[in-house]
Amino acid sequence: MEGDRRMTFFEYPSRDAMMGEVATCIANELRAALSKRGTASLAVPGGSTPGPVFDALSTVDLDWERIAVIPTDERWVAETSEHSNSRLVRERLLVGCAVGASFQPVYSDSESIERRIESLDRRMRNHLPLSVVMLGMGTDMHTASLFPGSAGLERAMKESAPAFLPIQQQGGGPVGQRMSLTLPVLNGAMNRHLLIVGSEKLEALERAKNAQSPMLAPVKAVLPAATVHWAK
Repeated sequence: MEGDRRMTFFEYPSRDAMMGEVATCIANELRAALSKRGTASLAVPGGSTPGPVFDALSTVDLDWERIAVIPTDERWVAETSEHSNSRLVRERLLVGCAVGASFQPVYSDSESIERRIESLDRRMRNHLPLSVVMLGMGTDMHTASLFPGSAGLERAMKESAPAFLPIQQQGGGPVGQRMSLTLPVLNGAMNRHLLIVGSEKLEALERAKNAQSPMLAPVKAVLPAATVHWAK
């Protein structure tokens, strides 16, 4: 999908140092996109890792009103739920300087998940290619909500996939139903950053790089041309 473009790997002396450097890098990339295109788009994950990056970005003086912020994935729950990625984004990123950013939520309580695919796809056309996408990774080698063995994964990995697709995480319990950006959208981003912390994640990254198929390790499919940031 990206030919022989290589992954770039950065190791940091501490997690705090990593988060600060990533925030600075993303801010610079957004600034460059605004200068070149007039608008910019930033796709961000949920989970515990990106919170400090959100905190730092929210203090940066950018023309946030021209920046669209989009979740890379979302559990199919309302923002009032503690499991909502959008709730985290609103609480940690869309504050301070970034309060005026245009937020593009994924979940809708007025549309079925299948109807939502169509409306999200239409909306996303205005923001592609993404200026910057920030991703995390699980020890199971998933990224966004592209989980190994999940229902919907094969379709989401195809070049013909729409921008978002539903993914049913095996063993995900009551919040196993998710929506995720698909592989062509993730790999089409102008800048792609993968944030991992701890020795277990580093070991998982090595397993993913050596996996026979991205279906077994979906993060493998986004590694070409990605910048990977790691700290203990």
